[in-house]
Amino acid sequence: MKSNVGVFAIVAGTVLLYAAAIVAGFWVKDFSIDRDQIQLHKGMDWTPPLESSIPNNAYGDSIRRGRLLFNETPLYASQNTSGKVACSSCHAEGGMQPYASPMVGLPAKFPMFNARAGHIISLKDRVQECFVRSENGKPLDYKGETMQAYVDYINWLSQPEPNRAPFKGRGLVTLPDLKPDPVHGRQIYAEQCAGCHGGDGRGRAPMFPPVWGPESFNDGAGMNNLQKMAAFVQHNMPQNRMGILTPQQAYDVSAYIQAQPRPAFNTAYKHF
Repeated sequence: MKSNVGVFAIVAGTVLLYAAAIVAGFWVKDFSIDRDQIQLHKGMDWTPPLESSIPNNAYGDSIRRGRLLFNETPLYASQNTSGKVACSSCHAEGGMQPYASPMVGLPAKFPMFNARAGHIISLKDRVQECFVRSENGKPLDYKGETMQAYVDYINWLSQPEPNRAPFKGRGLVTLPDLKPDPVHGRQIYAEQCAGCHGGDGRGRAPMFPPVWGPESFNDGAGMNNLQKMAAFVQHNMPQNRMGILTPQQAYDVSAYIQAQPRPAFNTAYKHF
C-alpha cells in the first residue's frame, strides 16, 4: 500500500512539473513575441498620420483646409497668388516626400535665423516667403484663417511618433558643386521634362507647375538658386522615374531652366 502511494506521488509530482514547465514555456514564448514586436515597432519608419486622426471639430476643419491650400494653392488661395505654383510643387507629396524640403518636423525648427532675410523668422514667416517668392503673390494675413490652416496642417503632419524611427529626408540631397552646361540642359529638358512641363515651360496645372514664364516662381524664389534646384531635380524628377538624372545632368537642366524668363521678385517684400 505504501508502495502504491509512493508511486502515485511520484507520478503526480512529475505531471505537475511538466504542467508548470508548459505554462512557463507559453509565458516565456508570449513574452518574447511581445518584446520582438516592440523592437520591430520601434524600428519602423515614420509614416504619415492617419486620416482618422484629424478630429471632427473646428481644428480638424482647419487641418483639412490647410491640406487643400498646400496642394492646390492657386485654387484655394487665389487672392494671394498670381501664378500656378502650389506649395506641393516644391514640397512634394503634400510636404511629406523625403529630400523635397518636407514639412514633417518643421515646427520644432522655429524660430530660426534666415540668412536670406537676415533675421530670425517664425514658421508663419516661412509660409509668407513661399507666397511672395515661389508663388509670386502677396503675404497672407498673419492672424487670418488661411495662415492658421497652414500652421495646423504642418503641425498635424509633424505630430510625434515616439515608437518609430525619426523622419528621414530633411531638406534636399547634397550634391557636389559642378559647372553647368545649359546647352546640354536644353536637350535633357526636351527628353525628360517637356512631356509634363511643356516645351514652353508653362506646365499643365494643377498637376505639373510652370517652370518658367509669367505664372512660374519669381527670381527671388529658392528654386531660382542653381544648387537648390539641381538638388531638388536630381532626387525628385522626373516624378515617374525619380533619381535617373546624374548630378551633372541635374545641374545642366537646372541651368537651362533658370536661363528662361520669369517674373521679378517684388522687393517690397524683401523682409521675407
